[in-house]
Amino acid sequence: MKTRLEQLLGLAFSPVAIGFLAKPPEGLPRVAKPAPASCGYWRRAGDGESFYTETSDHLGCAVGAHTHGVPTTAEQKAELMQLIHTMVGLEYLTMAEVPQIPHRDPAEFGVIAYAPLGAATFAADIVLVRGDVRQLMLIAEAAQAAGVGSGAPTLGRPTCAVLPQAQQTARASASFGCVGNRVYTGASEHEGYYAIPGAALAAIVAKLEIVARANAELKKFHEARNTGV
Repeated sequence: MKTRLEQLLGLAFSPVAIGFLAKPPEGLPRVAKPAPASCGYWRRAGDGESFYTETSDHLGCAVGAHTHGVPTTAEQKAELMQLIHTMVGLEYLTMAEVPQIPHRDPAEFGVIAYAPLGAATFAADIVLVRGDVRQLMLIAEAAQAAGVGSGAPTLGRPTCAVLPQAQQTARASASFGCVGNRVYTGASEHEGYYAIPGAALAAIVAKLEIVARANAELKKFHEARNTGV
């Protein structure tokens, strides 16, 4: 059954409940196969799977391991720095930006649980919405009306930094989606992400009811005006 959030936005993919937990929720299986990048789990959960991941399930992507606060070895840290230097060499990133990339504290890592929002058996720290520009506009307006709109610019790379940014600021955060994310998730060029702190979800959905209805009426108003031009 679709959640009210899905119904109001008309989403193609289920919003994903993400929980950063000390231990696996009872009855939730571990992911069957590690993804090459942490954001790859978003697609699986958006397609209907429920599972949890451990440290080793996030080591395929050095950047994702960093943003998710996954404990890493000295060798893996060196791999991350090598990747960062490659990005800097391509002028895709500057060294000054690196410390500013939101990330979780490795000391707090236990497991990460994922599920379609409507099927989650655990409390979500973050609810991640994947949608097109119109859908993200509606939810951004609702978050602003609920008093938890993003106080930071929309993120570009890395997309996975949107999770710690939303969790640490307790405010909804948006990401345009980076090139790696689009490869690993299959997200199209017109899609992006909105990360909602779990504690703010009910307030945002309540405002979304109003925002969606208002936008539908305003569309009629503007279409009538445009016809008369």
